[in-house]
Amino acid sequence: MHIAIVGFGYIGAVIGAVLSNKGHRISAIDSNNSSIDDLNRGICSVPEPSLREMIKSSVKDGLLSGSTSYEAISQCDVILVTVGTPLSDKFDADLSAIGDVFINLSKHVKGDQVIMVKSTVPPGVTRKMANDYLPNNKDLYVGFSPERLAEGNAIEEFNNLPIIVGGINDASTLKCAEFWNETMGVEVIQVSSCESAELVKLANNQWIDTNIALANEMAALCDSLPYDLDILEIINGANSLKKGQHYVNYLTPSIGVGGYCLTKDPWFVSTLGERGETPLKLPAVGRSINDHMPNYCAEKIISHFTNQQKNIKDVSIAILGYSFKSNSGDIRFSPMTDFVEILLDAGCQSISIFDSTVSDDDINHKNVTKTSTWQECIKDSDCVVFGTAHDDIASIKMDEICESIRSDGLVFDGRRYLEKSEVNILKESGISCMGVGRSFS
Repeated sequence: MHIAIVGFGYIGAVIGAVLSNKGHRISAIDSNNSSIDDLNRGICSVPEPSLREMIKSSVKDGLLSGSTSYEAISQCDVILVTVGTPLSDKFDADLSAIGDVFINLSKHVKGDQVIMVKSTVPPGVTRKMANDYLPNNKDLYVGFSPERLAEGNAIEEFNNLPIIVGGINDASTLKCAEFWNETMGVEVIQVSSCESAELVKLANNQWIDTNIALANEMAALCDSLPYDLDILEIINGANSLKKGQHYVNYLTPSIGVGGYCLTKDPWFVSTLGERGETPLKLPAVGRSINDHMPNYCAEKIISHFTNQQKNIKDVSIAILGYSFKSNSGDIRFSPMTDFVEILLDAGCQSISIFDSTVSDDDINHKNVTKTSTWQECIKDSDCVVFGTAHDDIASIKMDEICESIRSDGLVFDGRRYLEKSEVNILKESGISCMGVGRSFS
């Protein structure tokens, strides 16, 4: 099958790599000349495990190629639209890119093609694009299929997760479903309309962001109470309760929420409520809680050293992990960016960062050092912060930390989720340990 993918960023690259590795011919279309040039040389800069190897193989085999031109569209059976829809200054989706795509599609589509939008959009956008730009193409099948892949595990999830489809009419829904059944062979869930499918994606991310906010609030409560409380122990216990068909399912608190989707999609939901005269409180509250976490964690560290009668300007801080989540090199809206800036604004003058998944150019704070090894990063530091837990960071032993950090130092667990046995190793060496909602007295 010949498939066009319009917008070859993170999601487009994952979809293109998987489908081309299955033997389908992929024409990638993107306005970024540099990205297209790299693609045609078999080079992929998207930080996703195994993706670079898959892209290189497909390009070599002639199954994947890129262009800035839309001319290949007329030769394709299916067109997948995966361009970005960033947050606008009105806290809605910026639809300029997807609008440009449909203008170009209108000049090249032919009959009997399937066009599927995968970009995250508010309900009604897919139908509006079809009505505005393809009104005379009644033999096209247009639908929406949400992207629901988690970075760091996107390829495996694309190969296994159920796929949602909803069309502008029943025939479009059926054609979209047939495509995924043929190419992926996973469960395909057909919903009644493209609007329903569009809202599925927003519902997913609203739930995730709100759940994390709930966990962060409970963690802060644990920190404030005069008891030895561990939020992970509490969450594990709470999640054992079955309600109806499902179990209680708290997610885990952390140093913050980042990435391209969770930081914007709840605002789409909030704006939908306002425009529909149904103001929603949860989206904005959840965003406020999660956005505050880098500040909350930085303040905990500063307070610890203040209590030790140390000025933060004299404290050397080593940060292990800078991207927004574990085993992903994506730094878009990473909470670690704000976390570092908060420490710098507070007067910290010595910050080193280790993250093997990101480039030197990705970390551009003034007066911050990026090291090539974690050993160099933490050597003689006063404080080690686990910002993420990539595999190479999660494998660091606590006795190795003890050998490098200063004897009266602090380990702050922002996302590593240390076991009690690991905490005990630190405590036995005289090193303090703190976490989000975790008391280690």
